[in-house]
Amino acid sequence: MSMLRILFALQLWVIGCSAKPPVSPYVVDRPLSEPVVFAEGVVSTGEFESHPGFTPDGRTLYFVRSTPSFTDWKIYVTTPTDGGWSSPALASFSGKYRDADPYVSADGKQLYFISDRPVDEKPKEDMDVWVMDLNEKGEWSAPRNLGAPVNSSGNEWYPKLSARGALYFGSDRPGGNGKTDLYRAAFKDGNFQEPENLGSVINSAADEYEGCVAPDESFVVFMASGRPDDRGGGDLYISHKNNGEWSPAKPLDERFNRPGLEISPYLSPDGRYFFFSSMRRAEAIQPGDRPNRAQNGLGDIYQVDIRILNELQK
Repeated sequence: MSMLRILFALQLWVIGCSAKPPVSPYVVDRPLSEPVVFAEGVVSTGEFESHPGFTPDGRTLYFVRSTPSFTDWKIYVTTPTDGGWSSPALASFSGKYRDADPYVSADGKQLYFISDRPVDEKPKEDMDVWVMDLNEKGEWSAPRNLGAPVNSSGNEWYPKLSARGALYFGSDRPGGNGKTDLYRAAFKDGNFQEPENLGSVINSAADEYEGCVAPDESFVVFMASGRPDDRGGGDLYISHKNNGEWSPAKPLDERFNRPGLEISPYLSPDGRYFFFSSMRRAEAIQPGDRPNRAQNGLGDIYQVDIRILNELQK
């Protein structure tokens, strides 16, 4: 190899090493001090969209599309295109059963979701947590039921992992404080341990469904319905941990909670943004009207700077 070719090869190597990885389209070049509709017209449309879950690089998004009555759910996937996101497609593992609440682990090696698909060829009516593993080809394995002690005879909702591997989820299993409670299952010796109820400062006699825990477990944002301070339909609440104890849960302010339903709290993989879903309606849309656009009273996904959420913890 000539000296010129060697120098050229070294130059290409240096350029490759110094190149920055692609940035996710969710990263924006302006402050988001108020929640804004995410990917309007592509992800957030006139249908019912919710429950975002990104891969660690932020360049693949799984989310849920539901029926208007929010009784049937399918998982969709989208990836970046020039200037935005591709037209969402039904995920390869979804479509036959009710599937929801997709979540990709921080290392990108597992994808959790909930489903009422059969277990051991036996039909199910309740929702269980399922998981898929990423193989060497970069493909997801067949879904496997997470089993006991996480799954129970009741419904399980919205699995989320902490940095320590603890699984947070909602369940209406027997023995809770109310109808549905939030639980934490520690991970030890390769297995999830018996789930522990998060306690009465978070769980009430109402429904606490969806808990999004900070990676270090310093706070949890969760969706609840039927609490005395609920603004209607279901709201988002926050509790933070001090000296190992959860603080009394407080509702997020009117930027987040509206008279409609708020669900699916989610922290972006890079820790810069907070996502959630809301059934709020644009002021220009009259009650009873449902145009084929975002903010028509069905669910849309919203995005805001994480610092806004952090300010609520002070």
